Amino acid sequence: MEVLQNLGFGLMIALTPINLIACTLGGIAGIIVGAMPGIGPVAGVALLLPLTFKMDPTTAIITLAALYYGNMFGSSISAILINIPGDAPSIMTALDGYQMSKKGRAGQALFMSFFSSFIAGLVGALLLAFLGTVLAEAALEFGPPEFAALIFLAMTLIGCILGDSVVKGLFASALGLLLSSIGTDSMMGLERMTFGSIELIGGVPFIAFIIGIFGLTQVIQTLANPILDFDKLTFPKITYKSSMLSKEEWKRSWPAIWRGTFVGFFAGTIPGCGVTTATFISYLTEKRVSKHPEEFGKGAIEGLASAEAANNSASIGAFAPLLCLGIPGSSTTAILLGGLMMWGLQPGPLLMVENKEFAWGLIASMITGDIILAIICFACLPLLGYILKVPNSILMPTIVVISIVSAYCLNNSVFDIGVMTVAGLLGYILERHSYPLAPLAMTLILGPTFETAVRQSFKISQGDISIFFTRPISLGMIVAAVVLVVSPIIYKTIKNNKKIILD
Repeated sequence: MEVLQNLGFGLMIALTPINLIACTLGGIAGIIVGAMPGIGPVAGVALLLPLTFKMDPTTAIITLAALYYGNMFGSSISAILINIPGDAPSIMTALDGYQMSKKGRAGQALFMSFFSSFIAGLVGALLLAFLGTVLAEAALEFGPPEFAALIFLAMTLIGCILGDSVVKGLFASALGLLLSSIGTDSMMGLERMTFGSIELIGGVPFIAFIIGIFGLTQVIQTLANPILDFDKLTFPKITYKSSMLSKEEWKRSWPAIWRGTFVGFFAGTIPGCGVTTATFISYLTEKRVSKHPEEFGKGAIEGLASAEAANNSASIGAFAPLLCLGIPGSSTTAILLGGLMMWGLQPGPLLMVENKEFAWGLIASMITGDIILAIICFACLPLLGYILKVPNSILMPTIVVISIVSAYCLNNSVFDIGVMTVAGLLGYILERHSYPLAPLAMTLILGPTFETAVRQSFKISQGDISIFFTRPISLGMIVAAVVLVVSPIIYKTIKNNKKIILD
């Protein structure tokens, strides 16, 4: 009852004209930033943060939070329409969203993306209001061993489930893990495999690599296929009528939306887990429980729904440890933590009590902001279709230009363009030999975090590996990962033995 009263109080604050305007402008900025490959919420919030220092703290945090979760709405646009993820979490969106787009179902893909984002954002805000404090405290049970085991499980899932072959999936995961080790050792500060290159000291430029391996690879594949007539590959016009889903698609999508929402939110509350890991876990869980796992990566609408629900709810879940414990749950909330300090606010258990206007105004603004963003996105749905009306003979060179500009603008470095080009060629070679690209991208993202967690665990245990097996949570995740790898082999062996006996 007290939560409802506080939420009502927060809605009164969120619905004031100044806060509504701030929420709307922040959300629009988030959509634009999300749709532009290579920028992402971290850079967007970092750039906007100095402009909010003279604002009222409540209005400022509402603006920045709207940009953050608005980015999750917008990042699906480029992922679905041109196969260039706006940021890391939308990689999973691109897997099925772009395939739907290629089949002339871009309107339905965008509609499901916006709808699942809307539902997840709404439910995520309510979960944050009712369970935020409890979940934030529970998330403290995750130390380096548990976090290392969680990432190990995620990377194993990625390698085993994505792609048609477990061996090829694990190979792609291992290649991504190898590339992630390039750069400076996070614990010792020593350079590794940089080959004397200053540009590689910070590791492989991730965004440039992702733009290359998804966007540029797609262009090379299109150009390498002599059968395709570019100007005949235009797609149907997107209308509200053509974007509607069938009863069967709704039946398949609803459970995925709910699972993605809850998996994403709970994963997002774990400090350090982040939206990216939450989205990967949600997508892979959905494929595991689906009755149509063979359709994932080929245009499965439940895969798209799960990914989009997870990244939106995880972005809101990341506020739980920030507000209730003063611990950032992601890179973006780490920047927001700096903003809270600048505004003279001390996040922690007492924030929800001593600064009700700030805390509950923010939570309530997530509800109003989610509704505003959904209205804007659905209103713009037919306009997005004009991107697909561009003939491929123009669209493909445009994608190349966007890729080059996006890669260069990150660090104003020609080296990043080179990384993007190499990644595009590597992606094309892997695709030609049926190696999945997603596991490579995933482990490249998760690799540094995984290494840090493992080494911190060894430092705690003074080199004793038993630390991973004496803690219930980490042990459970490791066992799950082993079972995941071994079970298909056992199943295949039993099936072959039965066949021999019957014969």
